[in-house]
Amino acid sequence: MKIAVVGATGLVGTEMLKVLAERQFPLTELLPVASAKSVGQFIEFQGKKYPVVSMDDAIAARPEIAIFSAGGSVSKEHAPRFAAVGTTVIDNSSAWRMDPTKKLVVPELNANTLTPEDKIIANPNCSTIQMVVALNDLHKKYHVRRIVVSTYQSVTGTGKKAVDQLLEERAGQPASNPAYPHPIDLNVLPHIDVFEPSGYTKEELKMVNETKKIMGDDSIRVTATCVRIPVMGGHSESINVEFAEEFDLAEVREILAHTPGVELVDDPSTNAYPMPKDSHGKDAVLVGRLRRDETQPKTLNMWVVADNLRKGAATNAVQIAEYLLSQQAAKA
Repeated sequence: MKIAVVGATGLVGTEMLKVLAERQFPLTELLPVASAKSVGQFIEFQGKKYPVVSMDDAIAARPEIAIFSAGGSVSKEHAPRFAAVGTTVIDNSSAWRMDPTKKLVVPELNANTLTPEDKIIANPNCSTIQMVVALNDLHKKYHVRRIVVSTYQSVTGTGKKAVDQLLEERAGQPASNPAYPHPIDLNVLPHIDVFEPSGYTKEELKMVNETKKIMGDDSIRVTATCVRIPVMGGHSESINVEFAEEFDLAEVREILAHTPGVELVDDPSTNAYPMPKDSHGKDAVLVGRLRRDETQPKTLNMWVVADNLRKGAATNAVQIAEYLLSQQAAKA
């Protein structure tokens, strides 16, 4: 099992390698791929050093799977080249998510839709992943009609440049190479990705469109406000969800306690609720602050937190790779 990790030196790529090692993914050869300036450097993985290779060399090696985390333009250009030599690409950018010919996969929800013909598989947006994992089993029981979500997203979702900006500002220095149009330390930016003519940002529209595609239900209405906060890892979401059917709060807790990928953290009497710092290094989506919306029927408020570099990106991609591997094993 030969695996390429494209964007191996970035924040998400580094996390991909960590998750592959932690989950003991049975690869026999690793091909770390990065930009030309990184070619020839070495990456350490499970006690062994692997040289960073060029895109062309990785494609020539014909890996079984290539996990991409190098931005949309790189994915658009090179994912089809990998696919053409028989490699299955799992892409973490937004490049293919809304392509009607490509599957958008969260393994707990829809991995079973994948076939051997799916050579480019899209990994959803980090904010969308944690929301649909939290809602999926509730949707099966009560049917989601409308979602109002506000996100509180960490700077690691932007990348190393944003982390450096936050650390420099926190140290009392102006950012030398800012990632944002305003300071982020001691501030909150209601601005993630670019603004569209509608006034929504691309990040907000990703949550709207990806949720419908992953859950396979275009009737679900979603409205989002996505916000960047000065936190170093872990995205949080305040979710107000209206169901078609009436629910019992105790039953909601029971369903969430048994939802794959969810950890219920909901005991206000002991100040137990999900927080970004508690999500660090975890693959679970943390859910708490469960309560009825008392202003209208059949509506639930919930607070959802996840490590955006893990379940929001790296872990979800590796889980897709694990599923592909299990399907191969089943056929053998």
